[in-house]
Amino acid sequence: MSLLSSLGRKGLFLFDPETAHGMSIAALKAGIVPACQAKADPRLAQTVAGLAFPNPLGMAAGYDKNAEVPEALLRLGFGFTEIGTVTPRAQEGNPKPRIFRLVEDDAVINRLGFNNAGHAAALERLKTCGRDGLIGVNIGANKDSEDRIADYVAGIRTFYDVARYFTANISSPNTPGLRDLQAKESLSALLSTVLAARAEMQAQRGRTVPVFLKIAPDLTEEGLDDIAEVALAHPLDGLIVSNTTLSRQGLRDARQAKEAGGLSGKPLFEKSTTVLAKMRRRVGEGLPIIGVGGVSSAETAAEKIRAGADLVQLYSCMVYAGPTLPGEIVSGLSRLCDREQITSIRALRGTRLAHWADRPL
Repeated sequence: MSLLSSLGRKGLFLFDPETAHGMSIAALKAGIVPACQAKADPRLAQTVAGLAFPNPLGMAAGYDKNAEVPEALLRLGFGFTEIGTVTPRAQEGNPKPRIFRLVEDDAVINRLGFNNAGHAAALERLKTCGRDGLIGVNIGANKDSEDRIADYVAGIRTFYDVARYFTANISSPNTPGLRDLQAKESLSALLSTVLAARAEMQAQRGRTVPVFLKIAPDLTEEGLDDIAEVALAHPLDGLIVSNTTLSRQGLRDARQAKEAGGLSGKPLFEKSTTVLAKMRRRVGEGLPIIGVGGVSSAETAAEKIRAGADLVQLYSCMVYAGPTLPGEIVSGLSRLCDREQITSIRALRGTRLAHWADRPL
């Protein structure tokens, strides 16, 4: 960890996690976080779902919920960033405290509950962003929605002109009943309706915006079968594997582990990577997959790719490693290309698929 990151962590850890999060957003807004100095490496660039990614590392949804700092995040070295989850109407989310650091585990538990300022606020901010950066929009449903599928459709229509891609988030454990949308019939209804709305907007605007589906790591083999079958039956552009987990297996911080919510950070790496590989085996080579969960270094990012990912995202590990982490990972991936003597990071994809896919859930 760099001196800057170490000092920043010590300062932010004096505050409760949600206050510290707000302070980090404010620092990015103010421009006091140094930009990444890593040089662009063509070996890390690739085209996925019709989009040209300068490198495979993205900021996952959950950090920049209200589209306050997407361009500042890209300057840290990320190849892409994802705002949200945003819901049609603003909502407070669950009662505080609702974020917990498990320092011994380099992990975080959150039960935020899609707290955000709503579609209109995020849209106005995204309208001011340049079109060069890859900024995705993660869409969800209001907790008290009478028609959750309609909320996802509203997200497609609202953000179509500003989103480079969409993520339909049906995998948060903090909105009651949301994960039920992963069930076969419900998922088929959701994708049919959402992708029909995308087709309608595509016809109107003359441009295609990819749609990804974000799934949970807490699935059975049968559940993975169902999601893969439905995903392949629809013109979906890719999967994001995975969201936070309800599992608490192997944690050292027994006190904080009792908190309700989704667990993220380093302990999620093995579980999420196993689910990723199992899903890659099911959907074949053609459907893009973004791997998320426990990415903390160039090596863990590369291992996600070896397990079958095209791109990777992180969030919680930056809580512990600081804002220099994305630049360090991107530089590390360039060194890995040197070491492996490969001309494209894509050459790694799926090279350890069996190692991960054969593991039990």
